[in-house]
Amino acid sequence: MSLLLEPVDLRDLSVPNRIWLAPMCEYSAVDGMPNDWHLVHLGARAVGGFGLVLTEATAVVPEGRISPQDTGLWNDEQTAAWKRVVDFVHARGARIGVQLAHAGRKASTYRPWSPVQGSVPAADGGWPTLGPSALPFPGYDGPSAMTPEQVADVPEQFAAAARRAREAGFDTVEVHAAHGYLLHQFLSPIANERTDEYGGTPEGRARLVEETVGAVRSVWPDELPVLVRMSATDWRDDGLAVDDVAAVAGRLGSLGADLIDVSTGGVAPASITVGPGYQVPAARRVREVSGVPVSAVGLISEPVQAEQILVEGSADAVMLGREALRDPYWPLRAARTLGEQIGTLPVGSGVGMQPQYSRARWR
Repeated sequence: MSLLLEPVDLRDLSVPNRIWLAPMCEYSAVDGMPNDWHLVHLGARAVGGFGLVLTEATAVVPEGRISPQDTGLWNDEQTAAWKRVVDFVHARGARIGVQLAHAGRKASTYRPWSPVQGSVPAADGGWPTLGPSALPFPGYDGPSAMTPEQVADVPEQFAAAARRAREAGFDTVEVHAAHGYLLHQFLSPIANERTDEYGGTPEGRARLVEETVGAVRSVWPDELPVLVRMSATDWRDDGLAVDDVAAVAGRLGSLGADLIDVSTGGVAPASITVGPGYQVPAARRVREVSGVPVSAVGLISEPVQAEQILVEGSADAVMLGREALRDPYWPLRAARTLGEQIGTLPVGSGVGMQPQYSRARWR
């Protein structure tokens, strides 16, 4: 069997294959509640054979949402609504994780297809934002610099959401420390000008993400994995470079992180050279330096390309984003392209043909 279709074990969790659905915001929730859209969006990818399905950025507190339409996991009603989605995905043989997030200074924004962009005013359901420093993201309202007490609350906010995630039945949680959201804001000197213990040095700027991952790990079952999404570079000379992030990733591994989901950018506008697999070299470097397993993401679109990323040792799994939006059955197509016999794979394996679709085994 190709590496792409081989199972991978993280602690006691066996993920049926290495084709994973990347977290992608759907901006379709009301009061943080996942609904039929999320059930169909995530469920379709489970039917399509993705071994691990990750939710969109799911806020740990209301003010942590990127937009008023983001999902959340801060109350019992949201926990119950997520359980419906989790149960459906499990019944298809896939695994499911929730990405826990706080948007920080990039919170309270209009969703991408709104005719208006930028920060949402209070009259339209917006709220004041927080960040490590009172530095605005370009085009957004400026945040208030977080007090020491507000910073100290963050790890427990993530831990409380992780407890709810387990109540809902999620197999894994991913701590979102990428794309310019709160934990990435603390990590990057572009957004963090603090002079207290949470700033000033690379170790100080990394303190909050380390405390947060430690807090999540302490409440998450020992037998199940914790993932962390990180932006491996800010793509700017005044920001984080890959080896900076790789060093932090190594420390997160010692704190109990089981895989680093490697992406890039997002903390500030930057010039980025984009092309097929453009973030894969960063994933490979983080893997080499940290010694922690990684996933790669970013314009991975063809089965042979994805297989080669694994064969060459650049990553332990691949995440599909835009390609998965275009083709929810990409893993089934990949298996066929790579010469696997879809019809002989067991239903529920994560790449097996669901019985309702069994006629698709023949030309």
